[in-house]
Amino acid sequence: MTLAQPPHRKAKALRPGAPRPAKELCSECGFCDTYYIHYVKEACAFLNQQFPALEQQTHGRRRDLDAEHEVYFGVHQAMVAARKQQPIEGAQWTGIVSTIAIEMLTQGQVEGVVCVQNTESDRFQPKPVLATTPEEILAARVNKPTLSPNLSVLEQVEQSGLKRLLVIGVGCQIQALRAVEQKLGLEKLYVLGTPCVDNVSRAGLQKFLETTSRSPETVVHYEFMQDFRVHFKHSDGSTETVPFFGLKTNQLKDVFAPSCMSCFDYVNGLADLVVGYMGAPFGWQWIVVRNGKGQEMLDLVMDQLETQPVMSQGDRRQAVQQSIPAYDKGVTLPLWAAKLMGVLIERLGPKGLEYARFSIDSHFTRNYLYVKRNYPEKLDAHVPEFAKRIVGQYKLPE
Repeated sequence: MTLAQPPHRKAKALRPGAPRPAKELCSECGFCDTYYIHYVKEACAFLNQQFPALEQQTHGRRRDLDAEHEVYFGVHQAMVAARKQQPIEGAQWTGIVSTIAIEMLTQGQVEGVVCVQNTESDRFQPKPVLATTPEEILAARVNKPTLSPNLSVLEQVEQSGLKRLLVIGVGCQIQALRAVEQKLGLEKLYVLGTPCVDNVSRAGLQKFLETTSRSPETVVHYEFMQDFRVHFKHSDGSTETVPFFGLKTNQLKDVFAPSCMSCFDYVNGLADLVVGYMGAPFGWQWIVVRNGKGQEMLDLVMDQLETQPVMSQGDRRQAVQQSIPAYDKGVTLPLWAAKLMGVLIERLGPKGLEYARFSIDSHFTRNYLYVKRNYPEKLDAHVPEFAKRIVGQYKLPE
């Protein structure tokens, strides 16, 4: 039995470059590039925040706002830290996401995978694809740290006739997907999510690389990591680290997309399974199983993983409170001071799940202020209750 049978209502997709319904808050998720734009007012994360209803639809219940771990990390039934015993060559970390997608395809759980390759001319320019072979999935390994129109392939999914699908995506994309999943004519939809924060346009990415890296033209991938440093991997195999506190914040404050500055779904709460780094020790990945479908996906690869329980250490609150005015004022430390600060916080600061809470708190307080100042009329309806509770722990500037 399919989730729903087409036909459904359709509208003409917007032409490239045309204004989007969410205007400057558009995250360029690709939804409006399809005839599903008919549903954009209900589906868009920046026009209609509907976490409770979509959590109920997806997981069978809403997150428990009386349980701190769900306020922060969403509905879930298990967490684990993991890494592949035999990493995939060229993967950003050890290749857990790619491995899950390949196993789902080759073992017949799904017939296609929505993932993101890069264009031939630009290693960082995203190219969403409906992959039907392991080779196409492998070609999508490594994050594309730019706004990506993943949902632009939704028409292709429906027209392909595929009935079992895996979609890999970030929070804003997944909210729109969940809002229309009953229209896709699928028998089974699996969603593998990654945590996401602070995306940029391609031009914004270039500014970040040129402002931060010693060799922006050779960066293959990068990540903001648990040791409070940005880790860059270069094409010659070398690595470069830059302390968070040494970033040229005064030059980079405006580089992040307004949609990302207005987002409160860092942990991808509507995915079935989430794989990222933020709640795990350095060198490991954090896996969050949200529901039965998520457990199905994880079970397919457990024999290929080394695992350990999640842990939590330290207290984030003072560091978060101090970071609020520092970011607000665009404070940038001298490099020697930034390195010293990084060493001290790495040794004494939050680790594991407490680091994840630190990151969530820091971004939610920043984003709350951004929405309050720039879209005050949206503030109450747009900020989910769980985010209001997190932000409410801190004293914010006006």
